[in-house]
Amino acid sequence: MKQLYIKQKVMSFKDKFTIKDHQETDAYFVEGSFMKIPKTFSILNTAGTEVALITKKVMSFLPKFNVEVNGQEVLTINKEFSLFKARYSIDAAGIEVQGNWWDMNFEVLQHGEVVGKVNKEWFTWGDSYKVQVLNEKTETIIIALVIAIDCVKADNSGSPPVMT
Repeated sequence: MKQLYIKQKVMSFKDKFTIKDHQETDAYFVEGSFMKIPKTFSILNTAGTEVALITKKVMSFLPKFNVEVNGQEVLTINKEFSLFKARYSIDAAGIEVQGNWWDMNFEVLQHGEVVGKVNKEWFTWGDSYKVQVLNEKTETIIIALVIAIDCVKADNSGSPPVMT
C-alpha cells in the first residue's frame, strides 16, 4: 500500500502544486493552465513526463471533465441537470467510486475490487487529502480522479482549485 498526500493552499492564485508520499518526498507535480480555455491540469511524474491530463470541455450544455491517463481517456465527470442541488456522475470503464466523493471520503473500485481510498483530513489550514493506493497499477488513475473531483468542486463553487 502506498500513501500520497494532497494539500490545498488557501488564498493562492498559482496553478502548480506537488503531491507528496508518506516521507514527504515529491511523487507528482500538477500544473494547471492559468487563464486558458479549455482549462486543463497536467499531472507529471518526477521525471517531468505527463502521465495524466484533466480537461474541462467547453462546448457542452452542462460542465464535463475528461481524464486521460497515458494518452487514453479513462473517465469522464458529467454534471447532471438538477434544479436544487449540484449532481454529478462519473463514467469510467471498470472504475467505480463508492462513498461521499463530494466530501472527499470515498473508495475507488476497479471491477469490484477496492484499489484506493481517499479521505479528507480535518483540522488543517486548507483542504488536505490522504490517498491510499492499494493497487499500484491504478495509482495514476486514482490521483487523476482526485484532482478531477477537486476541479469539479472548484468549478461548482466558482473558484479555481489550488493545491500544494
